[in-house]
Order: sequence, then structure tokens, then C-alpha cells
Amino acid sequence: MRRFSWFNATALTLGFAFLYIPMIILVIYSFNASKLVTVWAGFSTQWYGELVRNEEFLNAAWVTIKVAVMSSTIATVLGTMAAYVLVRAGRFSGRTLFSGMIYAPLVMPEVITGLSLLLLFIGIGLDRGVLTIVLAHTTFSMCYVSVVVSSRLVTFDKSLEEAALDLGCSPFEAFRLVTLPIIAPAVISGWLLAFTLSLDDLVIASFTTGPSATTLPIKIFSAVRLGVSPEINALSTIMIAIVTIGVIMASLITKQAAVRQARDERMAERPA
Repeated sequence: MRRFSWFNATALTLGFAFLYIPMIILVIYSFNASKLVTVWAGFSTQWYGELVRNEEFLNAAWVTIKVAVMSSTIATVLGTMAAYVLVRAGRFSGRTLFSGMIYAPLVMPEVITGLSLLLLFIGIGLDRGVLTIVLAHTTFSMCYVSVVVSSRLVTFDKSLEEAALDLGCSPFEAFRLVTLPIIAPAVISGWLLAFTLSLDDLVIASFTTGPSATTLPIKIFSAVRLGVSPEINALSTIMIAIVTIGVIMASLITKQAAVRQARDERMAERPA
């Protein structure tokens, strides 16, 4: 039985072409010397220099990175705690409601999430700015962290924690010294996923932002409405590079952790 046919190869090629050819064209035209983004006038890096001197884009980029780091860190802590409770706490009163509240942002339309958060911030009198964007991004990204971490905790060998408890560790010490190092690749992957989602978000940030804080996706969207400029191509290329580096780093970390875990298991099975 042939597992890889010409049909599969054609479908795979067309799928990758549909996804990545627009990005490749964008990257190529970011080095275009012409101000017209659809007319090639030679190779040039001038638009990257113009981008560096554009204060509005730089300020928006700084706000975006600051929001992404803070929201992904908070989401990772809360998502890991929620995943640990869902996997290890067993059945408790309100578990269904708790899990539903954790996973609701996964299926909730972003417009509904952004509007509800906007009404909440207005109701409590919280001025919109960096803080409100951080809270909004934490709300929808912690569920992704919870899914990633809980999938790792399900396959975790609980006997390792029990051995640490038998040796005198407190539950917190057993989690910190045994559980957390083992599930660290999943936690890091969850942080990178939350960071990427925060960098990419436009809809929720547009509801929760204010005059003092404009994220980069909002700035790009506002600029594109007036016409695509080569600076936007250069900025998009840099964002693609950052996300690509993050994905590669996450893959390498996960691969190294898997190799280390396999080596430790072989050493543990080796007779003394």
C-alpha cells in the first residue's frame, strides 16, 4: 500500500504554497527600493532604516512587547495552576463550572470577549491602557497554557511526586523540585504560545486599548487602511522572523527535553 501518492504530494504542495507564498512575497518586497509596493525597483534596505527612525512604530512595538511579556508570564502562572488543579485535584464541587470557565475563551468569539472586557473595565472605572490590555490578553491566553500543561500532567508519573513526599518533601517542595522541572518544556511552550497570541492580537486589544497605549497590530491596521507602505512590509518581515525564531526555539527545547527524558529513563532501567 502506497502511503505517499502524487495526489498527496500535490495537495501538500498547494497547501504550503497557499500559506507561505504570500509571506515570501511580502519579505521580498520589504527589500524593494521603490515606494510602490507592487513595483520592483531594485534591492534596498532603506525601508528598514526608515522603520528604525519611525517613532510611532517603535513606541507601538515597545508597548506590544511589554504587554506580551507581562500577559504571557501571568497567563503561564495562572494556566499552570489551573491545569494542576484540573488534573490532580480529582472531583470536587464546582469542577465542571471551573473547567468551563477556563476553556470558555477557546471557543468564545474575540468580539464578544473584547466587548465584555470593555464593559467590565468601564463598569469598574478602570482607565484603558497597558494594564487593561495585559488583563485582556491574560484572560484569553491562559486557557491555551492550561491546555498545553494539562496534556503533559496527564502523562506525568505520579510515583515520582509520591517518592519525593515519602523522602520528606512538602507538597510545594515536591512540585518545585520534581514536577515543575519535568513539565518545564510544556510550561515554556505555553509561555511562547501565549506570547505569540499576544503579539498577534488585534480584535481584543482594539476594545481594551486607550489613547496612551497603541499596540503594533492596531498601528499596522490603521496604517494599512491608508495604503500599504514598504515600511509595513519591513515591519511585517521582522515580526515573521521573531515568530519563526520563537517556534524554532520551542522545538529545540522540546526536543532536548525529550532526549534528556529518554536518557534518564534508560539510566533508571539499567540494572545496578
